[in-house]
Amino acid sequence: MKGITNVIAVELKLIMRDPMSAFFALAFPAIMLWVKMRSGKPLPGGLPAIDATVPMLSVFVIGLAALVVLPATLAQYRERRVLKRLRATPASAATLFGAQWAAHMLLAALGTALLIVIGLAAYGLTAPANTAGVILAWTLSALSLSAIGLLVGALVPSGRGATVIGLGLFFPMVFISGVVIPRETLSGSMRAIGDLTPMAPAVEAVRDGWAGTAMSPVALVVMFAIFIAAGGVAVRAFRW
Repeated sequence: MKGITNVIAVELKLIMRDPMSAFFALAFPAIMLWVKMRSGKPLPGGLPAIDATVPMLSVFVIGLAALVVLPATLAQYRERRVLKRLRATPASAATLFGAQWAAHMLLAALGTALLIVIGLAAYGLTAPANTAGVILAWTLSALSLSAIGLLVGALVPSGRGATVIGLGLFFPMVFISGVVIPRETLSGSMRAIGDLTPMAPAVEAVRDGWAGTAMSPVALVVMFAIFIAAGGVAVRAFRW
């Protein structure tokens, strides 16, 4: 247990020392929050913009860490033959994936915490009505999106290639799944397309938990199914 904890701590330090990863996971979402709150118009139905924006951007942080930073890190380790050296240790692919997941989701948790602090201090963010529900939704979001990221990192041989593919998955989803643009303001056709993305159930579940409305069991089951399917394929497809 101590060994895996040390590995997670080292991985998190390495991530934080990368200026681009730290900026886009911590500072960039905070800048986006500031930009979006300059208008601060309530959403259709009267929901304060801040109470929708913070949950939405928390999924942005998760997606960035899971789909962009995580697969690039794993692919870079393969490219630099770090994984080849790790193969000589007792570490299994599942252990490696677990350590990478934990380190990158700690980064996402820091980014989410920063958004919440700024929202509470500067914009009158309302505390989550269902804290346990938000934590459950956030965790399932992290598991499902990270499983996709791990699959990309397991298959793509180079860090640059993994970054390109990760960005190609990430940016289209954030604009049509309700991560950047509230679902209430999207057209019906855009919502229908966005509902097919892995980020859509994450946004729905986190927002429902924050607002205290009934969380969709379908959204939770879909995220868990993505985690099992993509994570299982990633472990089987992984090559040192």
